[in-house]
Amino acid sequence: MLTATFATPYYAVIFTSLRVDDDGQAYEQAAQRMVELAREQPGFLGVDSARGSDGLGITVSYWSSEAAIAAWKNHAEHSEVRQQGRASWYRAFTTRVCKVERNYAQNP
Repeated sequence: MLTATFATPYYAVIFTSLRVDDDGQAYEQAAQRMVELAREQPGFLGVDSARGSDGLGITVSYWSSEAAIAAWKNHAEHSEVRQQGRASWYRAFTTRVCKVERNYAQNP
C-alpha cells in the first residue's frame, strides 16, 4: 500500500540499506517497533518501505518539519536500534533528507 500524499512542503528521510545475511527475526521485530514508535512522534506523517531478495531496502519516512526529524533522530530507543543496525544488520547504508515541494498521486 502506498502512503498518501501530504500538504506541501514536508520532508522525506530516505534510508537506503544493504542487509547482511541473517535470519532476520530480530531485525524484523526492531523494524516493526521503529515504525510503531515513529507513528507516535509529533510531526510524523507516514512511511513507505520495500526490501528486495538481494537485501537492498529503501524506507522513506515523511515528516512535517526538520525539527520533527531531529527529534526522531535523537529519540533514545531509535538511537539504540540505529547502533544495533550499524553493528549487526547492515553492510552499507545511506540516509538522505529532502524537502518535498510537490507531489502527485494516482489512486486506482
